[in-house]
Amino acid sequence: MTQPTIVAKQPSVLELEPGTYYFCTCGNSEDGVFCNGSHQGTGLAPMQFTVEEKQKVALCKCKHSNNLPFCDGGHSKL
Repeated sequence: MTQPTIVAKQPSVLELEPGTYYFCTCGNSEDGVFCNGSHQGTGLAPMQFTVEEKQKVALCKCKHSNNLPFCDGGHSKL
């Protein structure tokens, strides 16, 4: 399995509407946050997550959080 690409050492803070989303776990997508299919051939797959109500979230861009898709501050150890 391939190691994910570190997109940034800070999260992407977004306000998301209720719905189902697919988080990029490989780091190869254009924005580094939402899957666009760039993981093909990496051995990595997107992570589905659901937002129940409109809320602000901090999504991990370093791909090393222990709480993916959400940032847990793990980027500070890289």
